[in-house]
Amino acid sequence: YPDGEEAVLKDISFSARAGQTTAIIGSTGSGKSTLIQLIPRFYDVTGGRVLVNGVDVRQINSHKLREHIGFVAQKANLFSGTIEENIRFGCSEATDEEIRHAAEIAQAADFIMDKPKGFKERIVEGAGNLSGGQKQRLTIARALVRKPDIYIYDDSFSALDMKTDAVLRQALKPEVKNAIVIIVAQRVSTIMDADQILVLDEGRLAASGRHEELLKTCQLYYEIAASQLSEEELQNVC
Repeated sequence: YPDGEEAVLKDISFSARAGQTTAIIGSTGSGKSTLIQLIPRFYDVTGGRVLVNGVDVRQINSHKLREHIGFVAQKANLFSGTIEENIRFGCSEATDEEIRHAAEIAQAADFIMDKPKGFKERIVEGAGNLSGGQKQRLTIARALVRKPDIYIYDDSFSALDMKTDAVLRQALKPEVKNAIVIIVAQRVSTIMDADQILVLDEGRLAASGRHEELLKTCQLYYEIAASQLSEEELQNVC
């Protein structure tokens, strides 16, 4: 960081491919969010390169670059206005049908329709009239309506109960099948099906692989999984 003395990330190299899900996990402060924020150029690297379609992102206009990215932050950012306006912020040309479809995929349609004015319901300043899970689902719908080439979820499922998390991720699969999907998560259950999982430890890449592989080869990943999964779930893999 500009005011930091040491590099936050060191010796990290990986490829995220279209049609695949790349997950990132690690302890608090391991550099997960910093890593993904380099892709849309919230920060620029001070060493190495971040490439999108083989082009260094520093050579791409940040506005043009972000047009191809659906970024869902850990903290849901909603503005005062209707639910419909907040979702359409992802794509100003989205039709009413596309907005409703995105809300359905994001598992937001039911709670929206329970509101007196449905999609026309106003969100108050600070989104105080929505729960944490509802806010996260609306920001996921906003990213979906954008139909980007790259989806980045920065711990965006943390406020969802495990059932909603699982249903939402299953509904997402056909919608994002041709895109690059990158998920930062704290819950192992959220990333178990990822095509590759990156395990970060103090800003370094400790290991990478699929869930089953990492349980056997990465002690740090096993410890994270063991703290969350049942003995039976672990033994079924190990």
